[in-house]
Amino acid sequence: MHFTHFDAGTLEKCLAAAVAAPSIFNTQPWRYRLDPETVTIEVRAAPERGLRHTDPVGRALHLSVGAAVFNLRVTVAHLGWTPVTRLLPDPEDPSLLATVRPTGPAAQRPTGRRADLYPAIWRRHSSRFPFSDRPLPRYVRAELTEAARMEGAVLTFPAPSETARLLRLTAEAERRNRNDPDRGGESRRWVHRDPNESRDLGLPQTALGPQDAHEHIPMRDFTAQRHPERLRAQPFETVPVIALLTTEHDRRTDWLRAGEALEHALLVATVHGLQASLLHQPMEWPELRRSLNPAPEHTGHAQMLIRFGYGPGGPVTPRRAARDVLDGGGDRPQSA
Repeated sequence: MHFTHFDAGTLEKCLAAAVAAPSIFNTQPWRYRLDPETVTIEVRAAPERGLRHTDPVGRALHLSVGAAVFNLRVTVAHLGWTPVTRLLPDPEDPSLLATVRPTGPAAQRPTGRRADLYPAIWRRHSSRFPFSDRPLPRYVRAELTEAARMEGAVLTFPAPSETARLLRLTAEAERRNRNDPDRGGESRRWVHRDPNESRDLGLPQTALGPQDAHEHIPMRDFTAQRHPERLRAQPFETVPVIALLTTEHDRRTDWLRAGEALEHALLVATVHGLQASLLHQPMEWPELRRSLNPAPEHTGHAQMLIRFGYGPGGPVTPRRAARDVLDGGGDRPQSA
């Protein structure tokens, strides 16, 4: 496919892939605009869909947007072009988080990334259900680690004793969240209680999954009921595979890169038939987040805990239509 035309249908494909990215509580905190002069897709924050109590500094919002940016890059490459990406390109416009511009044919600039990530965009769904105890092959772990490294982040698979410590910190964060009325109320607002309710944001009840009957893996209670005995529970895997995603620094650009690394790893996992869910709770409490990195160095900055495994896929969660995330001025794509 030659870089000769970027029409409305092509733009819709790009935006549909972008909004398929994971976002905290499925808030989808992004909006887009196409600059018709330069054929550049602008990616902006949607602060009205931020989480005041859970994510007061907007770190998780930036991770969510970074994941969407990675999907844009994958789609542009799939369509035959090379994506040129800039993060925080305008210091005077802090809401402009990234730009993605298609340039010459992708074959001229190989990226080194897998060529089968694009179809995985549509198959990737978070799964908050029990996984089996089937171990992850070493080569799969290595490929997941390499995916994060290519985006400027570090993905590690801690030893069992360290994994147990990380899960204890996650359990403490979950306990705090359940006991915090502001966070609990915020979480509940993003859950669809009525199965017949039609919404394009948030999480349906069917996507929440059960709690771990043995209380070993602290899955998030989005309803914040604070009564575990009332929650549906099932036995989860006895040897959970937990990965820690970190960055060297903790700036806004690092948060965006962490989101790109997260989505790259999740798509690679999808290609290999893995399921994943995110344990974000300890990221929401600054002192717990600082404690996630292993002693004695405590180097880097934790951005996400990811649970990988083989098991049932998660249900599809709603997404906004491409036309609903496109700002005015982006409906007149031109030839380039």
